[in-house]
Amino acid sequence: MTDTVLAVRPLYSGWLSLQMLRVRLGDVECDRAVVEHVSGATVLAYDPVRRVAMTVRQTRDAVLYLGGRPFAEAIAGVTEDEAPADTAVREAYEETGLRLRHVEPVAHVWMTPSSTTERVHLFLAEYAAADRVGTGGGAADEIETIDAREEPLDALWAEAVSGRVGDAKFFMLLQALRLRRPELFAANY
Repeated sequence: MTDTVLAVRPLYSGWLSLQMLRVRLGDVECDRAVVEHVSGATVLAYDPVRRVAMTVRQTRDAVLYLGGRPFAEAIAGVTEDEAPADTAVREAYEETGLRLRHVEPVAHVWMTPSSTTERVHLFLAEYAAADRVGTGGGAADEIETIDAREEPLDALWAEAVSGRVGDAKFFMLLQALRLRRPELFAANY
């Protein structure tokens, strides 16, 4: 392939950055916008004994802008000078009050490879009722108002099958858990 980046022109710099790339794609030169966004980690925490998973809901600006309402998501956050697994553990405690001891890697995926540099590490983690040791709710300095809920795995799977899951990370993790631990899902879909 002869595809290459010829030049980069910054358009905006802040929490995320917007760059205009001049690229050569084959024999054609063109401009393409790219959003530079930090990578993150997300974890689907589940209790195999009670067959529930911890979900979070919070107002998301883009969803609000388009007229949507909060929906079930997996625990997630941006990596901050730490290993992605440590991010998943930290975010679980901040958002839900869960103390996770071990996270199981699932994948490392590009969220929107056509336009953003953001990649996310996906994890699964077991917990028990006694592992909910904090208050959760999110980081106060980040203006997070997080509603953490335990929900039955079979009900969450029914939502996925019906096409009503809004969070792509949650959707991927729910599928991974179903593939790895099918016995946790009471209904057979």
